[in-house]
Amino acid sequence: MTTTPTEADRAARLLDAEARAVALFAEVERRGVIAAGRSDREVSDHIRDLANEMFDVRKFWHKRIVRSGPHTLQPYRQNPPDRVIETDDIVFCDFGPIFDGWEADFGRTFILGDDPVKRRLLEDLPEVFDAGRRHFHQHLEITGEQLFAEILRLTAERGWEYGGPHAGHLVGEFPHERISGDDIEYYIAQGSTDQMRRLDRTGRTCHWILEIHLIDRQRQIGGFYEQLLDLP
Repeated sequence: MTTTPTEADRAARLLDAEARAVALFAEVERRGVIAAGRSDREVSDHIRDLANEMFDVRKFWHKRIVRSGPHTLQPYRQNPPDRVIETDDIVFCDFGPIFDGWEADFGRTFILGDDPVKRRLLEDLPEVFDAGRRHFHQHLEITGEQLFAEILRLTAERGWEYGGPHAGHLVGEFPHERISGDDIEYYIAQGSTDQMRRLDRTGRTCHWILEIHLIDRQRQIGGFYEQLLDLP
């Protein structure tokens, strides 16, 4: 008999999945997986295999993304061709590993070299994320649309452009409630007017991923940062 997890159990499992994703990408950095001369696809496959080695991960709930150079401008739904990472490049990863049936959604950016603009972009990503998270916690009745507007404001305040049509989405057990581009209420986006602190269609607490995609079109660079918004 399958036991329905309590809300405390759901939160704990989502946090555990994220902790494993953090450990995975710490190991990616420690091993120097992202390096000049390797293709985006080669790096993606290496991270896939490392997730299996470390945590027996066999499934990812969305496509694995590694983008470098000018491809970092493109949002999730685009599918740019494979590219070889260059010296002094910027690279971001967006992975959705499934850990023991629970989804993580985790994004990080890496830079090769010492370019000061790329360094500033790298440093601004978690700052915009943290400021967005603080805004969420300070406004108990906030909607997805309102949080998206705040992310756009924070982005412009730091001199960047926002790179995607939304700033996050629901997350949960795999497979979480299927959402499409038409289900705007499940995204942190313009037109998402429901309060984010609510129950889903099955009566469970909604949990959210916040994603930050900052870009500079003139320099042809972008960065990405993504993890849980409402937990802990």
